[in-house]
Amino acid sequence: MRGNMKNMMKQMQKMQKDMGQAQEKLEQKTFTGVANDDLVKITMNGKREVQDVKIKEDIAEMGDSEFLEDLVLLALNDVLQQVENETEQVMGKYTNNLNIPGM
Repeated sequence: MRGNMKNMMKQMQKMQKDMGQAQEKLEQKTFTGVANDDLVKITMNGKREVQDVKIKEDIAEMGDSEFLEDLVLLALNDVLQQVENETEQVMGKYTNNLNIPGM
């Protein structure tokens, strides 16, 4: 029994290390959300920090602020969904096997 516990602890430590490395890689990745054929582009990293916002000049010159706001929201939601999907895919390898309430 003691050997099983020791092995389990080693496995948990390895999994924790692997999770940390996967999280670091994820945080360094960049994602780009777009709206309406690249009229608005938002780039974000895996930490969900916005790195860049690009708005095509012709849309900015239209003067329709509501339309521009909608495009920004679309691009932002697009990039957030990409980050969320990647996070679930990468970290799910580790968390799906755990039966911890609330995770």
